[in-house]
Amino acid sequence: MNRKVDLLNGKIFTSLTGLALPIMGTALLQMAYNLTDMAWLGLVGSEAVAAVGAAGMYVWLSQGVVAMAKMGGQVKTAHALGSKKPEEAAKYVTAALQMGMIFAIIFGMISYFGASLLIGFFGLNHESIIQNAQVYLKITCGLIFFSFFNAIITGIMTAMGDSKTPLYANLVGLVLNIVLNPLLIFGFGPIKGFGVAGSASATVLAQFIVSLMFIRAIRKDHLIFDKVKILQKVPWDYRKEILKIGFPTSIQNLIYTSISMILTRFVAGFGDTAVAVLRVGGQIESISWMTADGFAAAINSFIGQNYGARQFKRVKKGYSTAIGLMAFWGMFCTALLIFLPSQIFGVFIHEPDVIPIGVNYLVILGLSQMFMCLELTTIGALSGLGKTLLCSIISIIFTSARIPLAIILSGTSLGLNGIWWAFSISSIMKGILFFICFLLVAKKLPKD
Repeated sequence: MNRKVDLLNGKIFTSLTGLALPIMGTALLQMAYNLTDMAWLGLVGSEAVAAVGAAGMYVWLSQGVVAMAKMGGQVKTAHALGSKKPEEAAKYVTAALQMGMIFAIIFGMISYFGASLLIGFFGLNHESIIQNAQVYLKITCGLIFFSFFNAIITGIMTAMGDSKTPLYANLVGLVLNIVLNPLLIFGFGPIKGFGVAGSASATVLAQFIVSLMFIRAIRKDHLIFDKVKILQKVPWDYRKEILKIGFPTSIQNLIYTSISMILTRFVAGFGDTAVAVLRVGGQIESISWMTADGFAAAINSFIGQNYGARQFKRVKKGYSTAIGLMAFWGMFCTALLIFLPSQIFGVFIHEPDVIPIGVNYLVILGLSQMFMCLELTTIGALSGLGKTLLCSIISIIFTSARIPLAIILSGTSLGLNGIWWAFSISSIMKGILFFICFLLVAKKLPKD
């Protein structure tokens, strides 16, 4: 069965949704990964959630590292395929995988041997939380190789128009994670539970199985992967092109995560419980941003291929279709977080004194969900045109503004809620600005 979607011909809505729906499904599965962890760890207690919340920031940071190889490889592969040059596409894939392997080894070693220093940055108060955070960091980031490999392969397959294979692979990983999480966290019968370490181990084992499924799938491909030789020396020009596209995105993600880490330290000043709220609230909020990020990957490949084929009218129509769909999804998520905050947060944290703090988080962040969806979808579209530097400049400036805004607002009667408002206000501003930017860039595109 052919799993690839033809992005260059046919109805735009059908092509775009055919590629996007499996990607969004994959994003929802990744969200389910995270929510499963939170649900089980919530039964252990808010201290376990706080430990994973701190260490999880470095897992997030790792996605900024791999973004250089993933985004650069995905965009250049899409351009090459749109120009009918599969051999050239294979060289971009080879270069991206080689870069990803090197990054994974370096990041893993730093995370494992520097765990104490890295967790110490957050200034956590309880020794048990600090120790659990270090254990989680050593396991998940020390073995980050599988996560990096899966991310790059997912990007390449999306560029090829195949979003179903990543969906199936991640579905298997989710099922495995659901089974292993309670087993390794709490134990069963003669099997001893490992708490936070068990949660981390379940995640890594699931990622390993997903990697095996990807390897099995790419061995059957005869468009690109049969031409990929992982140990082959790739000309510098190919690496240069990947760096040109991927570097701004990587720096943007790294700075974004670093800013979030600084803000997490601010949050820790309100107590370790506040860190747990930030972790759980962020995972709940991911129902909108992970889905939008998945759709952004689809519009990225759609626009990348059509831009390579010089079908500029199709590029513009593809964006308008995507932005309409994601605006609707964002409004749905806003309604969900604003009208059902206590019911949703209560699933993950069970201490009565913590739930009201979580409700405030969801209501305040709920106001910005549509704008965040517009932001992420437009970043995907602009990146498909190769405008990653523009995306990075806007994102870095307005995300950095969260720090002074959080300091000012948290110093008022808003307290901790001031930090949540800093998140929401900046997202609203970025969503509006990115939408305007794409309209201006689209005007400059030549006619077909």
